[in-house]
Amino acid sequence: MANWKNRLLLLAGVANVNVAYADQAEPTPVAIRKRFEHLGRNIVWLPLAAVIAALLIHLLAPTRSTFEPLHPYFLYVLSISAIITLVLPLHSLRKHEQAGIGYRHRSLFLAAVITLLNVLNYLTLKTDVLPALYFPPLDKILAVIVEDAGFLLKCIGHSAKLLFTGFFFGAVAGLATGISVGFSRKWAYWINPLIKALGPIPATAWTPIVLIVFPTSYTASVFMIAFAVWFPTTVMTSSGVSNVQNSYFEVSSTLGASTRYQIFRVGVPAAMPSMFIGIFNGACASFIALMTAEMLGVKYGIGWYINWQKEMLSYANVYAGLLLIAVSFSLLITLLFRVRDRVLLWQKGVIKW
Repeated sequence: MANWKNRLLLLAGVANVNVAYADQAEPTPVAIRKRFEHLGRNIVWLPLAAVIAALLIHLLAPTRSTFEPLHPYFLYVLSISAIITLVLPLHSLRKHEQAGIGYRHRSLFLAAVITLLNVLNYLTLKTDVLPALYFPPLDKILAVIVEDAGFLLKCIGHSAKLLFTGFFFGAVAGLATGISVGFSRKWAYWINPLIKALGPIPATAWTPIVLIVFPTSYTASVFMIAFAVWFPTTVMTSSGVSNVQNSYFEVSSTLGASTRYQIFRVGVPAAMPSMFIGIFNGACASFIALMTAEMLGVKYGIGWYINWQKEMLSYANVYAGLLLIAVSFSLLITLLFRVRDRVLLWQKGVIKW
């Protein structure tokens, strides 16, 4: 009986608690939104707090690394970041509502990146925990970018020339092959088996053959990059053309359109979304082929520079080259997306970068 009485008392207490909470007014959606807006206003200052913490550690913590930079480049970067993270939130939140929302959305990520750089700087320059040979301080990496800027720009220029040459020939060949296969059964009969047989082979696997077939290492590198672009462009172009609705061609044929008009004024515009996807995939594949191609004996180029510095055990130069590759390739992909948004206005924002 005592157990039953205890259970009844417990249930009565729970009921009273529920009634007490039920009497309280639930928070309205407006109140919840205000809470999140207040939280968002606080989040925008996280990057500034991360920069200040990094500055204090960089200035106050003793340096134990044997590397002593001539110029504190990381300190310069942190100072510029402090100014930006102080001015940008005030400007965006007061005058530009959309910019303020975008900055609040990215502020947590920016704070995490700054904190990661701070930790890396502490483990390399301040404490020398990581091996200095393979993990040089950030000051040394930034010094390479600043002090060897002329030579690095020369290497980037050679890489850009090689990349655009191979990308141009590969994209043109891929578009021509894809359109031919998509519109003509005869072309598809002869070319489709070759696409299925040769396309899946990585472009880098052709290295032993292209060095024998082509007269120079430059032309061999152009072929490897072009081949890497050709396959995805061909597949996506032919797929896009094949999926165009037959009603488009029937209507244009009824109105007296010629075969050439149906191909270039009806089929190709309708297949452009798939064609751009193939070009994007080809661009990513061309970056990989470029790095391999520049190790075949091409003079200069950012891939050649990284390989050369790796053999010299200059890992600060290697990281600087990798950083420039990441920035350069990201800018190229962004440019391609801008071109896509201008050409395909009706699909602007469907695929974001």
